[in-house]
Amino acid sequence: MEENKKLVFIINPKAGQKKREEVLPDIINVFYEYGYDTEIHFTRFQGDATKMVGRHCRKCDLIVCMGGDGTLNEVIEGIIESGVGAPLGYIPAGSTNDFAASLQLSSVPVTAAKNIVNGTPKYIDIGRFNERYFVYTASTGIFTRTSYETPQNAKNILGHFAYILEGAKDLTNIKPLKLDIEYDGKRIKDEFIFAAICNSTSIGGVMTIDKQRVDFTDGLFEMLLIKFPRDLIELGTLINKLQTQTYGEGVELIPISNAVIKDNAANDWSLDGEKENGKRETIFEVFKHAVYFIY
Repeated sequence: MEENKKLVFIINPKAGQKKREEVLPDIINVFYEYGYDTEIHFTRFQGDATKMVGRHCRKCDLIVCMGGDGTLNEVIEGIIESGVGAPLGYIPAGSTNDFAASLQLSSVPVTAAKNIVNGTPKYIDIGRFNERYFVYTASTGIFTRTSYETPQNAKNILGHFAYILEGAKDLTNIKPLKLDIEYDGKRIKDEFIFAAICNSTSIGGVMTIDKQRVDFTDGLFEMLLIKFPRDLIELGTLINKLQTQTYGEGVELIPISNAVIKDNAANDWSLDGEKENGKRETIFEVFKHAVYFIY
């Protein structure tokens, strides 16, 4: 009799609103029906998922993680660092799930599990920000602190609205980002209210990017730059451009494969919703087809 394949299931028990104990039996049953024996591991602290990949996933046939974008980030970092070749599936269970929304993954856990076992693996690109890898966005400026300063219980209860409420605090103390950015042989130097390097159609549930401009496998991320407004009228114009996805003067969307970002103020960044301490010089690069993703 043929042995079942091994599936390692990494779960963040603190992420999102859904009660894990209610959906876990059904998810595990889906995996079993498709020939997988499931080994479950619950994360206990930040960075735990990365270590779990190195400890438990070197000889498995499939990795699945359930949690928010931060959990996915940690698992992918573990896959790259450990050189694990098994495909990765993602059951989104966080409060925003920007990357899942970009890939149109189901928010129903059992449906997401079925899509994974029936899916076809595809390679996706991953970004590196100095020494850290990230899946879908690195951002700085207005609304950036929201992703890592909003309390987890508020995220779980209010979802996107919690991000908007917390982000509104940034409006009372807006300071310009003075950035000097060299990218793909070009250079831009200016004052900005927000800057992001992303491979996603949604950022923090607050901003969206034209779906036609985002390709997860082309070796490019999109750099979104919003110029610092001179007055409230110009701020309104910039907001309107964001809402209508009108790119050009004031709101730039530039495909890039690498960049060197200089910032004398060393502003902090957010990487997939987790804080990254700012530096005076940051190096970004794309790792094309870095992870085998199944959905």
